[in-house]
Amino acid sequence: MSIRRNIIDYSRGDHLSGFWRLYHLQKKRRDGVLRDILTFFLSRSAHRHGGYIGPDTVMKDIPVLPHGLHGIFISRYAVVGKNCRIYQNVTIGEVNGKAPVIGDNCMIGAGACMIGGIRIGNNVKIGAGAVVSQDVPDNSTVVAQPVRIVNRVNRAAQ
Repeated sequence: MSIRRNIIDYSRGDHLSGFWRLYHLQKKRRDGVLRDILTFFLSRSAHRHGGYIGPDTVMKDIPVLPHGLHGIFISRYAVVGKNCRIYQNVTIGEVNGKAPVIGDNCMIGAGACMIGGIRIGNNVKIGAGAVVSQDVPDNSTVVAQPVRIVNRVNRAAQ
């Protein structure tokens, strides 16, 4: 990546490599004062980028954030699978200490909201502005409010 591109990304707040390094450092620590200090700096860094990722959030891989961390809220109880693409202003929230478990290869559109102890399957697409409060099966597309499943691909038949 060119120096010019790095400067543009950093000035927009999209330069998250330092944030993810801090995230991985914080995850390696089990307990103690050092973990608390790293959690503090991780939260401040997320706030600087305009979002929040809970200190106990499980991310199986670094998600793709095309618009940076702007407006993204991920609960500390959430689990996010590998190769997920999360757009701006997404909320992955908790209810009574239970948050969504998101599968691998998911795409979550701008402004989508997932709440409670639900499971989002693998290869799911969640449309912009959808409010999801129930389980979503693998290989589905979810749109609208209330959500409705409009497409489910049978992978076994392919």
